[in-house]
Amino acid sequence: MAKANRKSPARSKRPAATPDANLLADLMQWATAAGADAADALYVNGESVSVSQRLGEREKLESSEGRDLGLRVFVGKRQAFVSSTDFSPAALRTLAERAVDMARAVPEDPVCGIAPEGLLAHDWPDLDLDDKRRRPSAKTLLALCAETEDAARAVKGVTNSEGAEAAWGRTSVMLAASNGFSGGYRRSGYSLSCAVVAGEGTGMERDYEWSSSVHFDDLMAPAKVGRNAGKFVVERLNPRKAPNARLPVVYDRRVSGGLIGHLAGAINGRSVARGTSFLKDRMGQRIFAAGIRILDNPHRKRGLGSRPFDAEGLPTKRYAVVDDGVLTTWLLDLAAARQLNLAPTGHASRGTSGPPGPTTSNFYLEKGKPSVDELIADIKSGLYITDLIGFGVNGVTGDYSRGASGFWIENGKRAWPVSGITVAGNLKDMFLNMTAANDLQFKSSTNAPTVRIEGMTIAGS
Repeated sequence: MAKANRKSPARSKRPAATPDANLLADLMQWATAAGADAADALYVNGESVSVSQRLGEREKLESSEGRDLGLRVFVGKRQAFVSSTDFSPAALRTLAERAVDMARAVPEDPVCGIAPEGLLAHDWPDLDLDDKRRRPSAKTLLALCAETEDAARAVKGVTNSEGAEAAWGRTSVMLAASNGFSGGYRRSGYSLSCAVVAGEGTGMERDYEWSSSVHFDDLMAPAKVGRNAGKFVVERLNPRKAPNARLPVVYDRRVSGGLIGHLAGAINGRSVARGTSFLKDRMGQRIFAAGIRILDNPHRKRGLGSRPFDAEGLPTKRYAVVDDGVLTTWLLDLAAARQLNLAPTGHASRGTSGPPGPTTSNFYLEKGKPSVDELIADIKSGLYITDLIGFGVNGVTGDYSRGASGFWIENGKRAWPVSGITVAGNLKDMFLNMTAANDLQFKSSTNAPTVRIEGMTIAGS
């Protein structure tokens, strides 16, 4: 049904038992003793610090540390969820008993249940998700903010600043289940952003730049974040209205990932099982133009969406979700797989207070062959979008309507800024008429290069 990774990354052995793992193992025993037929538990321990400054003055300094635990128990085909921040043995025993009592009182769910042992991950790849640096000081993060904002304000035409923000975090995750699964990993994260204003009075415009990464060394340089923010906002000054027309529309890579995000929602197994996806009957059919390939790769080293195993203890692997334009798989956790009578795909994700659900990992449209300049070179008139507003997307029908701003394309070039535009179409048609440029950049967990879509409706006045 789906195409897996052609070459598996190096595997890591299951780590030795830790105090957290032992705690979860005890919790499984207490849940079973209280009457549960099966159980699983997720432990999350995180710390973070974030700072911001505006016009050279510090505006925010926030720091947090906390841990949380979520327990899910099964009594027959009934399940219940409880969470706690109290990790004392007495409290966790009571938690297990309360969860079992709750499970006995709820209606049956025919598709609930943990994984059979034969489906479990027994080892997993080392994805380099923790850069192991010490927690940065507030002074260090403020220095990043200062360099970023100074670079943005130095761009000619920038008249004000909404500030720069820098943040760091590290999270430890541990999952255990009564089927014998036990595993965990740590993830670090850094982010840096800046938003500035150009122009005066009613002619003011706002724009931004940002960067996020697992390792500090992969973060965009602060001066570049600032310069980009300043450049982007100055380019937006003195926008015009666009004409009403049906023309090619180009989505800059800053916003094109949203289109791929709509695909992820449409191939979510829960939506497909409920019949609420506009792609529910399109498995094995062409939904994109020939040559288009969209991947979900949880094993990308240092990836912002990478994970060595899923939230139900199943192995994860690389999928070509769309291959040569053809839809090859749904995103399935155990429950969605049971509803659709299919094998799970290892896409479960969850928090500590609810059940798993299918999600993507590192989800991206592969880069195409043309450069951005080549992509727009033959467009006599069209729209180049750099910013989107609103959420006018119908996941049942695929109807699409969003507010937009960007640049008018004239004779193959970006000609002048435009704003106050609405672009509309249907995602089924948009996907089939999409062409990708060669400028893919991994800035989040969902990414796409600049893309061109033929024949969209533009309303500019």
